[in-house]
Amino acid sequence: MNLRTTENKIRLGVLLLPGVLMFAIFTIYPIVKLFLMSFTSWDFGTMLNNHTFIGFENYKAVLSDNTFRIAFENTIIYTLVTVPGQMVLGLMAAVFIHSIPRFQVPFRVIYYIPVITSWVIVSLVFRYVFNTEGMLNYVLTNVLHLSENYIHWLDTRWCGLGVSMMLGIWKGVGWNMVVFLAALQSVPQELYEAASIDGASSFQKFFRITLPSIKPTILFATVMLTIGGFNVFTSIKMITGGKPMHQTETVLTWMYYKAFSTGEFGYAAALSFIIAVVLIFLAVLQFKAMKNQDAN
Repeated sequence: MNLRTTENKIRLGVLLLPGVLMFAIFTIYPIVKLFLMSFTSWDFGTMLNNHTFIGFENYKAVLSDNTFRIAFENTIIYTLVTVPGQMVLGLMAAVFIHSIPRFQVPFRVIYYIPVITSWVIVSLVFRYVFNTEGMLNYVLTNVLHLSENYIHWLDTRWCGLGVSMMLGIWKGVGWNMVVFLAALQSVPQELYEAASIDGASSFQKFFRITLPSIKPTILFATVMLTIGGFNVFTSIKMITGGKPMHQTETVLTWMYYKAFSTGEFGYAAALSFIIAVVLIFLAVLQFKAMKNQDAN
């Protein structure tokens, strides 16, 4: 019996070994290497050798960098706007589809199409629409005659961020719709039937039955969307490119610029770990807030 158990363990180890090696080589090693890089003066000139240990200087440089503070503020604003926007619109779409007995599949497909479209393609489309000489300005000035001059939508900080946030919300509604629709289908219908007998209105059913029943899904969506908000990169890079004067940078676009434009890999590595710590802190806060609500 012990011999057979040992053989099973050996077979299991052999089967798991390739996956463990792949995980160690392509996940664990890069993280460890990046962490060590954040404590050295790693740049284009010292990429192959002479990696001088400088302690926490890279972290100090990141935290004292005014452009990083702007990028971090932009990321926070982007997350605070897009996360509730995606969740509210996605939940509304899920409730609407869940309430109709027919044509659910076509509506699911319509709402989900933006999710599977390429970030690069839709970013270029939004850039074309909102460019100074783009389609929106052409319609406003030459067709509707609502403006005499072209509006520089992408040449200011808040307009550029606003366009990127519009894209983020539009592209994320479908994912939230699918997640919330699955949660709504798991809510027992007996609860709604009992509420109807008691004379509850549709709004009372929604706030007293639906929302409490899908709290775990709301928490999951909030955490995932928060991580996604901090990982915004393609839309900013393609629509504004960080312009004007790095005023529309986010933490990832600024990290990319510092690593591959200026060659400050140590700075970029330190920035990545600072953002990782922030995301862990936010996730813990969200879990605690949800637990406190459940306790009450």
